Amino acid sequence: MISIDLRGKTALVTGGSGQLGRVMARRLADAGADVIIHYYQNETKANALTEELTEKGVRAMAVQADVTDPESVRRMAQAAEGFGMPDIVVNNAVIQYDWKNVLEQDDKDFYSQFESTVMHNVYMFKAFAPAMIEKGGGKFIVINTECSMRCDPGAAAYSSAKRGLDGLCRSFAKEVGPHGITVNQIAPGWMVTEKQREAGADWHGAYTDTVPMHRRGTDEDIADSVLFFASSLSDYITGAYLSVSGGRVMPTI
Repeated sequence: MISIDLRGKTALVTGGSGQLGRVMARRLADAGADVIIHYYQNETKANALTEELTEKGVRAMAVQADVTDPESVRRMAQAAEGFGMPDIVVNNAVIQYDWKNVLEQDDKDFYSQFESTVMHNVYMFKAFAPAMIEKGGGKFIVINTECSMRCDPGAAAYSSAKRGLDGLCRSFAKEVGPHGITVNQIAPGWMVTEKQREAGADWHGAYTDTVPMHRRGTDEDIADSVLFFASSLSDYITGAYLSVSGGRVMPTI
């Protein structure tokens, strides 16, 4: 029987206190990884998750940082040194704005979206890749979105930043591949999260009519994809853009 065993590995999840991030952190801990939970504002949720993961028998630590600030990200890396520099980095955090058409969207939203999407990853790569290079391997898992391929009306700020992220990840994958480091993207559709379950999520309707599987995916579907890219099962995969959208987006060759 094949099982995913991440014992002896350390993972860091940005946005780890958020809806998707919490489930990713739990999955990684269930596989035996020690987990660094990044948060920006929700210290209470991050600390609660740290206690929850510790009860699973792994080490866990919460660390605050602004992922749009390079100095703040460097301080997060310094904090990680005492815990154990991560073998697995999941760049999940992002700031989102109300979707508006280009003529109505505030110019500042485009810059801010780029900072929280592209520059967030640049800062994380620079802060954590050197230790991976020194160790001779590591994994970066980047959360993109189906929107980067669909480019729907009203999503210009979000889609353009996420498309820029795609180019960054592909170039970086080629740069660090010789060091045994993989860089892969996961592109969720509109997933059902814990908050939406509690509110009575709409599992069917106009959105799901556009999904070949005729249902919405869940936060666990994304966490399982993260677990795959974090494991040795994906050691020879890099530069991938994995759509987890029930077929709503089907990347072509």
